[in-house]
Amino acid sequence: MATSTHGGSVPAISPRDQGVRAPTGAAILANSDEAIMAARELAAQFLHGAAARDAERALLSREVEQLSRSGIYSLTVPAELGGPDVPQSTVAEVLRTIATADPSIAQIPQSHFVYVKLLRWAGTAEQRKDLLSQVLAGARFGNAQSEAGSPTLDKIQATLIPDGDDYLLTGEKFYCTGALFAHIVPVLAKTPDGGAYVAYVPRDTEGLDIVDDWAGMGQRTTASGTVRLTSLRVPRSAVVHRDPLFEGPQTFGAFAQILHTAIDVGIARGALNEAVSFVQTRSRPWFEAGVSRAADDPLLVQRIGELAVGVRAAEALLTEAGRVLDIAEAAWQAGRLDERLAAESSIAVATAKTVADRVSVETASALFEVCGTRSAAESLNLDRHWRNARTHTLHDPVRWKLQHIGRWTLNGTPPPRHGLL
Repeated sequence: MATSTHGGSVPAISPRDQGVRAPTGAAILANSDEAIMAARELAAQFLHGAAARDAERALLSREVEQLSRSGIYSLTVPAELGGPDVPQSTVAEVLRTIATADPSIAQIPQSHFVYVKLLRWAGTAEQRKDLLSQVLAGARFGNAQSEAGSPTLDKIQATLIPDGDDYLLTGEKFYCTGALFAHIVPVLAKTPDGGAYVAYVPRDTEGLDIVDDWAGMGQRTTASGTVRLTSLRVPRSAVVHRDPLFEGPQTFGAFAQILHTAIDVGIARGALNEAVSFVQTRSRPWFEAGVSRAADDPLLVQRIGELAVGVRAAEALLTEAGRVLDIAEAAWQAGRLDERLAAESSIAVATAKTVADRVSVETASALFEVCGTRSAAESLNLDRHWRNARTHTLHDPVRWKLQHIGRWTLNGTPPPRHGLL
């Protein structure tokens, strides 16, 4: 049994009980235009009920199945395997669009795309064909990477011990967003020699237990709880060595970060949209304004203008980061990615993330400032925007991104090579 931060104990959930259907096929989107259109259609659906899902902590099995059927999960499968192979910027725009409606839904596939990319760049040809063909057919990757009990984020305690033709995998992971809804759970672990590897573990593997004990104040329906690994057996063919990925210039970290940035930007736009709608339809003007509509109050107009500038700036920086990242990714695929271009892509994404972090939290908080006392009603659950922003922006501290941006700007010092930049 696991102890929940809600209080009491939470049973581990066996794969049979999680309500995750086996892959049953999915649409294959042809290009970026189709991907963005699909995201817009899904966002329009996901917006309805977002407040209730958050208030009730209703898990997102149905919504994740909708994502799968739409073809969103297969966006980055290589063309040679029949996938759309859309640019990195398109994936960011897809998650941004969905996050405007419900950022919990947008966060669930984030790790999926990261581990698809790991396979593309570090997996063998056989691994890519096997696992990514499953993705094309509708399979979803989860995530079992971070550990709540380690002294620092980079100290991985899960172990991968060679045992004949297999490995034995043991450990406990937390913040495992997407694992509850996944068909395959990628697990980060260390071998006895200290090497970092990722094991792609089918969810029905004996010894894999997923515990729904996530109790964060925001992003409440991502099911980002615990994954336990008890001497489970993993064939060597399902294990990918991660370390070589960071031995030279790469875009792996920048891609992971731009997806987090996209979610923050989506939260900001969603909060602004909610504020505008509330002011237009429900707020009362302040009596000293001398107007009959809150939307005509000059001080409210001023504040909404300030918020709109911040959101549009975050969106523009996200677009620019996507443009630079696409150039770097194309160079990597062509074998021409150098240290400078890789650094420029990381810095562009870090810059966008720094602004998105501030804008999402500020906009979600200012929603109450512009909407007035009525917006504080618990039944409206408008505080979910701030809780989502504050929780999601905790992923990676922007204070360190500012350090790397400053060093690059002043001295031309490239940022470090790791998956968080």
